[in-house]
Amino acid sequence: MGKKKCTKFALDSKFQKMKAKIRIFRTLFLILSLTLTISATYAQTKSTGTPKSNPKPVVKRTSNNTQTSDFWYVIQNRRSVRSYKPDPIPDTKIRQIIDAARMAPTSGNQQPWKFLVVKDKKLINQMLEACVDKSLSGYGANPTSETKDQYEQKVRKALSTGYFSAPVFIVVLTDNNSKYPDYNHWDGPLAAGYLMLAARALGYGTDFITDSISESVTMEVLQIPDNYTRVCITPLGIPTEWPATPPKKKLSEMISFNRL
Repeated sequence: MGKKKCTKFALDSKFQKMKAKIRIFRTLFLILSLTLTISATYAQTKSTGTPKSNPKPVVKRTSNNTQTSDFWYVIQNRRSVRSYKPDPIPDTKIRQIIDAARMAPTSGNQQPWKFLVVKDKKLINQMLEACVDKSLSGYGANPTSETKDQYEQKVRKALSTGYFSAPVFIVVLTDNNSKYPDYNHWDGPLAAGYLMLAARALGYGTDFITDSISESVTMEVLQIPDNYTRVCITPLGIPTEWPATPPKKKLSEMISFNRL
C-alpha cells in the first residue's frame, strides 16, 4: 500500500504541474491575442483616417512611388491651384480620377455627367487665345494708363503662366436630356467635387473655374453640343507649389443642432 500511495502522490504532483503549465500557456496566449487585436485595430484606424482632435496629415507612397494620402489629409490639403508644371499625366491616372468622380451621389441614379478630357496642346492654345480675345473686348471699359498692347501682353502672360500652364483640362458637363434634368445643377458640382478630391489624393492640383475660362469659350472652341451644360472646367497637373491654406471660419460659426 505504501508503494501505491507514493506512486499516486507522484502522479498527482505531475498532474498539478501540468495543469499549472497549461494555465500559464493559456494566459500567455490570451495576452498575445489581445496584443495582436489592439495592434490590428490601431492599424485599421490609422489607415482609414479616423478623425482625431488634432489630426496630423499623413502622406503615404504606393508601390510605384506615387504620392497618395489618407482621407483626412486629402480633405485638409485640397487647394485651388493656379500654376502648374508641364509634366504629362498618365491616362491611367486621369481615368482613375474620373472613375472616382462618377461615384458621386446623383438624383435617382441618373448619372447625367460627361467628362471631356482635353490634352491636345492646339486646343488648349485655342482656348487661351479665345480667353485673351474675350478680355480684350472689355478693354477701355475701365480707363487705365496701359495701351491695348500692354494690356494684351499682361493678360496673355497671366493666363499662360497661370491656368494654361496645365498639361490637361477636364470639362465637367451634364446632359440636358438626362432623366431628371432639373436636378443636374446639383448632380454636376457633386461630381466635380469628387474629381478634385481624387486628383489631390494622387498629388495633382485642380481648380473649379466658371468665369476665368468662360462657358462660351469652352463650348465654342471644343465644339460641345448644345444638349450639354458646363458645370466647370478644371486644369489638372502638378502644382508649381501648393498654395497655403486660406483662413477658414471656425466650425462653431457654421454648425447648429436642431435649430439655427
